[in-house]
Amino acid sequence: MRLLIIILCLCTCTSAAHAGTVQELTLAQLLDSARQNNNALRAARHDIEAARQQRKEVFTKFFPKISATGLWFNANKGMAATTIDPSEFITPEMGAVMAQMLPAEALAAMSSPMTMSMMKNGLIGSVTAVQPVFTGGRIVNGHRLARVGEDVRQLQLQLSEQEVETATEDYFWKLASMHEKQRTIAAVEALLADIHKDVDVAVRAGVAMRNDLLQVELRQSEIASQKLKLQNGIDLVNMLLAQHCGLVDSFQLAVPAMEQATAAMPLPADHDASLHTLPEYRLLEKQVEVARLQKQMAVGENLPSVAVGAGYVYHDILDNDRSFGMVFATVSVPLSDWWGGSHAIKRRNIEHKKAQEQLTDNAEKLAIRMRAAWNAVEESFQQLILAESSIQQAEENLRINRNYYRAGTSRMADLLEAQMLYQQTLDRRTDAFAEHQRSILAYRHASGQQALYN
Repeated sequence: MRLLIIILCLCTCTSAAHAGTVQELTLAQLLDSARQNNNALRAARHDIEAARQQRKEVFTKFFPKISATGLWFNANKGMAATTIDPSEFITPEMGAVMAQMLPAEALAAMSSPMTMSMMKNGLIGSVTAVQPVFTGGRIVNGHRLARVGEDVRQLQLQLSEQEVETATEDYFWKLASMHEKQRTIAAVEALLADIHKDVDVAVRAGVAMRNDLLQVELRQSEIASQKLKLQNGIDLVNMLLAQHCGLVDSFQLAVPAMEQATAAMPLPADHDASLHTLPEYRLLEKQVEVARLQKQMAVGENLPSVAVGAGYVYHDILDNDRSFGMVFATVSVPLSDWWGGSHAIKRRNIEHKKAQEQLTDNAEKLAIRMRAAWNAVEESFQQLILAESSIQQAEENLRINRNYYRAGTSRMADLLEAQMLYQQTLDRRTDAFAEHQRSILAYRHASGQQALYN
């Protein structure tokens, strides 16, 4: 009994530590917080922005490529040098004439070779603009690939949102079921306290054995231990949910008691029509499109490239400023690349066919997943109905055994067993209700339906 009092005091202190002003959150509010603050969703949004910037980067390839070049140099000697021998160009007649006109020193200088050096220093600058005219479709298909990549990131964000929503609901219903089990334990504690009071009176009157009182106290100790473990579990799930949703303040769930909650069956969706709206199916379609564009890119890499351009050049190399403009056209034909390029095209064609086959195969699996999810909804609903119906039987069994014990025609062990069965049926109903809610969410995701919460 002393151990029971200590455990109850610990539970009370733990509850008091968590008491105070806390915000009450509904499932819809938790989902909104998770969508805004979850780390996985933030990363997915960053991926979308990165894909958007990549698409814009590829779009710039449609415009002319403009470049400017400047060069200044100063060499230790002229880059162009030559030797001239004037004697090779002077005929005997010219020599006789020059001998009469020039002094002897000048004639001697002209008879020996002379070295000339040019381009020892200089300055060159140019600006060119090149516009691609035909690149085998690589720029167009590259831009389409970038746009598909952005679409893929958007679909991956939808899948991440579904995963976050599933995890949030799982935490929510796990906490809701734990809180419901706390209410069940509170009801069991009140029941055992009432039984303990009756047995204590009977033992004092000498009409019941003290062993019966000890059995009740042992069961009370078990319930106190369950209550402590349950509270620790609630604290842990609370921390996980807070981290998942990005919550910094203390909170509690705004969920009604299980007996006030209603469970309903959702309407089944048109599985054939829903298949094409699923993010998973649309991702498979994008994979087929990516494979097709990559095949076209491989073909374009082996086609000629044509570009036109214009430029302006300025140079000061021979100590003489000079500038000029020009227009030009370039044609690049990959000749030897066709050997390996033909195999690359065949490989891309195989990958395209593989993506188409994966689309067909996975579409069938997605249809099966929808059907299995709907079967799980029907099964969980039936399990909930069975769990609710068994509560009345357990209540009646407990009432009868309690009356029998009071009349002296039943053992305490039978009464405590009836109490345990009653507690188990309440917990089974709680688990069945939470599982039904999770199966509904799984079916909504599997069939592409939006979850609506009030």
